[in-house]
Amino acid sequence: MSENPSPVAPTVVRLAQYTKADQEEILGDSDDPFGVAWTGLTWLPKEDHFGIRHDGRLVAHAGLLRLPVAIGGTGTEVVGVGGVAVAPGMQGRGLARLVLAATLEHARTMGPRHALLFCRPPLVPLYRRLGWHPLDKDVLVEQPRGRLATMPLRTMVTPLHDDAHWPPGPVRLFSFPM
Repeated sequence: MSENPSPVAPTVVRLAQYTKADQEEILGDSDDPFGVAWTGLTWLPKEDHFGIRHDGRLVAHAGLLRLPVAIGGTGTEVVGVGGVAVAPGMQGRGLARLVLAATLEHARTMGPRHALLFCRPPLVPLYRRLGWHPLDKDVLVEQPRGRLATMPLRTMVTPLHDDAHWPPGPVRLFSFPM
């Protein structure tokens, strides 16, 4: 009988901060680590950060913040999720699921009834598997100098509470996207 210890399951921790160096630790040094520079959009930094370390290295991250929105003309708030990243060599191990689950667990304590994120089309199947739903409507987001822009990425939402249902109507984010 062998005495091989079982591998330690990854643990998600709340990060006190998340810097450019942390992002580079996960995704490497790139001018466009998320592949969204083509949008030309200005993005907000997240306020709360969650990560996973492996062998002392940060290998996964997700961040969030509360954002004001109007859905169908009615003002409310959502928890914006962004900066979701898993180091290329660690992908396919369920780390995105783990870090997002911890992030959404915290989001449930923040008040809003839904979380919202923006993603590139190839990531839609991943987020669908994780319980997110794509919106079929355009989403307007604020940009510098008072400009409104139509979000060119796919907008996805997930309820934060069992009885939460996304209302119908156009969506406007009253901030830069996250």
